[in-house]
Amino acid sequence: MSEQEGVALTRRGILAGGVLLGVGASLLASNQARAATPAQQKPATALAKMERAKVELVAPPQVHAHTQQAPGQPRIVEFRMVIEEKELAVDNQGAYIHAMTFNGSVPGPLMVVHEGDQVELTLVNPASNSMMHNIDFHASTGALGGGELTHVQPGQQVKLRFKADRAGVFVYHCAPGGVMIPWHVVCGMNGAIMVLPRDGLKDPEGRPLHYDKVWYIGEQDYYIPRDSNGKFKRYPTPIASFGDMQQLMKGLVPSHIVFNGSVGALTGEHALSAKVGETVLIVHSQANRDTRPHLIGGHGDYVWASGKFANPPQRNLETWFIPGGAAGAALYTFRQPGLYTYLNHNLIEAVMLGAAAHVQVQGQWDDELMSQLEAPGPIR
Repeated sequence: MSEQEGVALTRRGILAGGVLLGVGASLLASNQARAATPAQQKPATALAKMERAKVELVAPPQVHAHTQQAPGQPRIVEFRMVIEEKELAVDNQGAYIHAMTFNGSVPGPLMVVHEGDQVELTLVNPASNSMMHNIDFHASTGALGGGELTHVQPGQQVKLRFKADRAGVFVYHCAPGGVMIPWHVVCGMNGAIMVLPRDGLKDPEGRPLHYDKVWYIGEQDYYIPRDSNGKFKRYPTPIASFGDMQQLMKGLVPSHIVFNGSVGALTGEHALSAKVGETVLIVHSQANRDTRPHLIGGHGDYVWASGKFANPPQRNLETWFIPGGAAGAALYTFRQPGLYTYLNHNLIEAVMLGAAAHVQVQGQWDDELMSQLEAPGPIR
């Protein structure tokens, strides 16, 4: 497929997306026509008086510095994300993908604000990219989650503002329209935003909950074609892979299901680390498929499986369910040292396709919680 065919396909995909999402062509056109208008209008008086805070995003699994309780009145929180199209190694077996990314990582960075804040995003599509992109925030209201107001061609940038009016963790992803939507998503173009309650997280009785650190884990399904000899195919450009990948996507059988972009991204020498007594908030998203997070050797002390902090968390879960197109959050205080495995408890997807992470915990062992009473030996 040529670059010109790719551009034409993208344009057809955008128009098809209007029908696919239940939006008529006239509404699509009117939304695009209005897209430039807000930038030309003066901000409302209340917005003009709001304090501004600029945030530097960091790559997952780490999360940028933030306060767990809002520091004061609602603010305009400024973010800048640069779209990067780049080839990524998915495993050590020769699988590569032309990933489409927010800020160069799969998943894109976790953005953190507080309920009532205004999120102001500058989305940059460098001229070095080959495709048009946009962003759909599940946390926002209107214009297809901002997707209709953020279409950017290579060499352009766009600025979007929306009110974070409900607390929780939410997916964001690229949604340029039609068949381009699933293709861009399964090529890595998704992430999450966390909207904290202004007074912080609470247990089911309304008592404050706190965490010492946050990890963001984005689960990604890839569909990388193989040649007639069973070897993974490698393509010169993103659009060159589209035809083969589309056929594989229709079969709904991923070649890989991984955490944070590639097999082993969070295992072995890349394992997460904690100490006994530390409380960790694990934010987990899957933009396309259902998943079942589980911490081997631990639990979900408090779990917002639906990801929405206005709902009381569930207690002491072994495994929790996050539907495709959503994010969830789990709070756990580590109580024993050693190596933990955090995985998708579809064990086929975890062990054979790559959806697993390691957590190395330092500290003193508690024999009351667990003890080996007798070492392996002959049967008596």
